Amino acid sequence: MYNTQEAINFLEYNAERPHLIIPEYGRHLQKLIQQAMDLQDRDERNKAARYIISVMGSLNPHLRDVPDFQHKLWDQIFIMSDFKLDVDSPYPTPSPETIALKPSPLGYPQNFPKYRFYGNNIKYMIDVANSWEDGELKNALIIVIANHMKKSFLSWNKDTVKDDVIFEHLKELSGGRINLQATDEELSNATDLMKVNKKLSNKSQFGSNNNNNPKLKMQRSNANNGRNNNQNNNNNRKP
Repeated sequence: MYNTQEAINFLEYNAERPHLIIPEYGRHLQKLIQQAMDLQDRDERNKAARYIISVMGSLNPHLRDVPDFQHKLWDQIFIMSDFKLDVDSPYPTPSPETIALKPSPLGYPQNFPKYRFYGNNIKYMIDVANSWEDGELKNALIIVIANHMKKSFLSWNKDTVKDDVIFEHLKELSGGRINLQATDEELSNATDLMKVNKKLSNKSQFGSNNNNNPKLKMQRSNANNGRNNNQNNNNNRKP
């Protein structure tokens, strides 16, 4: 006869179960690995390990036969056994030290420009201009850089800016090698530069979305249908 009290005694709670090392594979697969570890015969353990690998690969059938993926599965079966499974692996057996080894941090360029609203690309362009020989091409590049600096300045600060301020910043960023203060060069008008910025922003916000907007498509189709109906009515009228 079924005894509910005995059934309750056989219930397993997650707090009493062993820790799941790789939860993606579930509790049953970890129990299979534990059963393989308990086998005394090495041939039986190898056979059980290959069966477990096939089960793990069936969870990702599109990657099951990839060589690198097979290596990953064998590493995972050793990790889930807490590196206690003694079987013959076709790949080098991993160790806890190699798994816990962390890669060295990547060096990230730390740039702290004085005028951040210009960006780092402006400094790279100025360095390129300094490396060029004097000539018309270099002078044209310097004017392009100065106009771009003025546009970036206006994007950050909506007020007008004098060319002398841009020339002073350019001289400072170039290490004194580019000096437009002693010349008669004039940069583009601030109003024209702001118009260019507004046109680009409007195109980016509304230009691509209008063609994909279903409401606008419906409005255009309704308008076209209305024109066609009016034209047909005019054609059907008797003279």
